[in-house]
Amino acid sequence: MRPIIAIVGRPNVGKSTLFNRLVGFRKAIVESLPGVTRDLNYADVDRFDRPLTFIDTGGFEPVAHDGLLAQMAEQCRLAVEEADVIIFLLDGKEGLNPSDHEIARILRQQDKQVIYVVNKIDDPTHEERIYDFYGLGIEQIYPLSAQHNYGIERLVEAVIEMLPPLPPEEEQGGGAVRIAVVGRPNVGKSSLINRILGYDRVIVHETPGTTRDAIDTPFSVGDHRYVLVDTAGIRRKSRISLRLEKYSVVEAIKGIERADVALLVLDAQEGASDQDARIGGLIHDKGRGGIVVVNKWDLVDREANPPSYAETVRERLWFLDYAPLVFTSAVTGEGIDRIFEMAHTVVAEQDRKIPTPQLNRWLQEVTESHQPPLFRKRRVTLSYMTQVSARPPTFIIFTNYPMGVQFAYRRYLSNRLREQFGFFGNPIRIIFRKK
Repeated sequence: MRPIIAIVGRPNVGKSTLFNRLVGFRKAIVESLPGVTRDLNYADVDRFDRPLTFIDTGGFEPVAHDGLLAQMAEQCRLAVEEADVIIFLLDGKEGLNPSDHEIARILRQQDKQVIYVVNKIDDPTHEERIYDFYGLGIEQIYPLSAQHNYGIERLVEAVIEMLPPLPPEEEQGGGAVRIAVVGRPNVGKSSLINRILGYDRVIVHETPGTTRDAIDTPFSVGDHRYVLVDTAGIRRKSRISLRLEKYSVVEAIKGIERADVALLVLDAQEGASDQDARIGGLIHDKGRGGIVVVNKWDLVDREANPPSYAETVRERLWFLDYAPLVFTSAVTGEGIDRIFEMAHTVVAEQDRKIPTPQLNRWLQEVTESHQPPLFRKRRVTLSYMTQVSARPPTFIIFTNYPMGVQFAYRRYLSNRLREQFGFFGNPIRIIFRKK
């Protein structure tokens, strides 16, 4: 599981500049699905000694109702709820600001690792600017310049030193299927968990934000063993989170990364919203198996047509068209058994490996029936294909013009690949490389 590093600070101290510097090359790290995740300021980074997830909290500022100070305080509390380490960024040119004192006070109330960083220190001769910031009552300050890449390496080393050691490999799986339950507030995630487990394992209340303690719960269905990942999206640590629904996407990251299968829970009365699409985009981006659970189906007009309803959801969550759709009611128990039938099938498909000769025969057939479009008036040829990994199923196709394989044709290949070989409920990755 990737540790989450949140960058907090008042406006215009350089949070986004530092975020981009740490990420390095955002477009190479964050997969953009139109209307899904491209508007979220988080990024997975693999170029350091440990894989990390960085969050620029500037992208999650709620609408201000009580002035700038209240807005900053709210932003900080949101960040610390799920972050493993907080980078508190300060402005070395402007000096210590009363708002900095307020943010520092909030951070001291949290049981979190905090790194205090003074930005806009362009070279060692400017480091004398940091002395005023010791007035915050801290022992260690890291000077840097996000714009000029000064001090970045030292900051990353400090972040990694604060992280707990990686867990032993056997703790990651243990042979049981790990299921994460994610979704917007108040779609019935806690009630669904209670129905699954058959007893009140978590607190249930009609007001979102009441579930406090996260506990991974092992259980069995027949001969199959599962672990229910009680995600941060379920427990909502404080009511502060409820004022910024977009932040539930960040809260879902940890649970999804620790899971084999993620259940995206929707409210049947509300349908698939933009927020549902964002969280669904996370499931796809992280390469996890997915099941779309339409909960509270008992509250929908009994004359509702499930196939018609499903088509509407599919259109909204088009990037999860491979994920099975299950209609459930946490109150009546309808559809609960179906969830585990689907979960077992999805996981079984994750480790499917297709022999290379079989893939290349398939590639020849599909390209002969529908050739790739021209690229700069030249024919694109797909010459060789092989599967390089599972979870998610990942394939490499060698071609003369990787940039010439347009999105529509990539989607065509993915759909045909799924029709031929399965991978039910799992995203398929196809990488095109220059032959």
